[in-house]
Amino acid sequence: MTLIATRPGPGAARPYRFPQVVRRAVVGGQVVAAHLPGQNLAVALLLLDAGAGREPVGKEGLGGVLAKALEEGTAQRDGTAYALAIEALGTELVTGLDWDSFQVSVQVPVDRLGAAVELLAEAVRTPRLDPADVLRVRDDEATALRMDWANPGPRADAVLRADLFGADNRWGRPMYGDPESVAALDVDDVTVFHSEWFIRPGTLIVAGDLDRVDLDALGAAAFAGTGGGPVDRGGPIEVPLAGRRKVILVDRPGSVQSTLRLGHPAPHRAHPDHVPMTLAGTVLGGAFTSRLNHLIREVRGYTYGIRGDFASSRRFGRFAISSGVQTAVTAPALAEAVGEVSRTRLTGVTEDELAVARSWRAGQLSVELQSPRAIASALTTLVVHDLPDDYHARLRESLLAATVEEVSAAAAAHLHPDSLTLVIEGDSAVIRDELVAAGLGEVVDHAP
Repeated sequence: MTLIATRPGPGAARPYRFPQVVRRAVVGGQVVAAHLPGQNLAVALLLLDAGAGREPVGKEGLGGVLAKALEEGTAQRDGTAYALAIEALGTELVTGLDWDSFQVSVQVPVDRLGAAVELLAEAVRTPRLDPADVLRVRDDEATALRMDWANPGPRADAVLRADLFGADNRWGRPMYGDPESVAALDVDDVTVFHSEWFIRPGTLIVAGDLDRVDLDALGAAAFAGTGGGPVDRGGPIEVPLAGRRKVILVDRPGSVQSTLRLGHPAPHRAHPDHVPMTLAGTVLGGAFTSRLNHLIREVRGYTYGIRGDFASSRRFGRFAISSGVQTAVTAPALAEAVGEVSRTRLTGVTEDELAVARSWRAGQLSVELQSPRAIASALTTLVVHDLPDDYHARLRESLLAATVEEVSAAAAAHLHPDSLTLVIEGDSAVIRDELVAAGLGEVVDHAP
């Protein structure tokens, strides 16, 4: 018996209203909050300008080690006492790190928020940082990275990033460092980084029922004992495009598949083309129904999945494609992927494709921005990228209003198939000759 099903069409995007945003200055810091009437859970997130981009070159991984070390006790309590105190509130410290910021948050019933913020501030401002604890955490992080880097992917990612942004720049190195950089960190590296960046006030993000929250008291607790003047946030980094396409081969002897990473620099997060650029990336490779996934998974059968999209931080961005394919189809899969990027740049998108992308992206807002933690994350986007308070309120309309002409123009302006760096992690002895014959670009071997 044959089953034939008709793919359902996109439905109407659900309406969504982002909550009211409140801002106020409190004892040297800033509180940014969203009012969630009737919500019994609340989130407080301390946002510090201490992202991976602040780490010195050669000291990659400091933020990750410090994030773990914050859980090892404070100047007031040892690790056990601190763990008991935070667990008594029914919460935990959740840390996060990206290129632009370091984040520490708690989620608790709203009537416990004040006590939770006090414990959060205690960990962030006055961590114990006992040398033995710091070294143990460092060694644990280095071991975890060694295990991760034994898998396909991390090396290819690092090689692509270094080629796009330069290994001499911090943003040209892995965000969490690599096994060698983390293993080389010492106690002074961690304590100095903390003293430079974690005593500054930062921004306290709050998402919850503000009728039951004293924002001034929360800010006073979060910013107590802090100081330091404003720091240079830096402007967008101008990253030149490569003059020609390049193929970098990372040898993985005996591998039965090739890990593909293709990319080029792209605009920063606050660029005015962000919405049409996002939609162009969605049509090309950012969804299961994308052009790349349809061609290389469904039509050719080369992979279980392939993804391509734009990603950006406050100062820089990149377009990248990632996939894993059988070794025997490495060269044709690369050729097809490059060809699809070229086609999208030259011909733009169709109304049918864009309708699906618009509906999906706009509909996601109704699903993703539901919980206090998701709202808090959205508020961090406003702060980090200097976006207006009504950005998220207008985002759905901006997505739905984007036209074929605007999205096609963004594809033409920001996709650069002739400037792609193609990184392949695979068995060089098997695939090198085919890559040279494919004529996709000069093939160079990555030196370990």
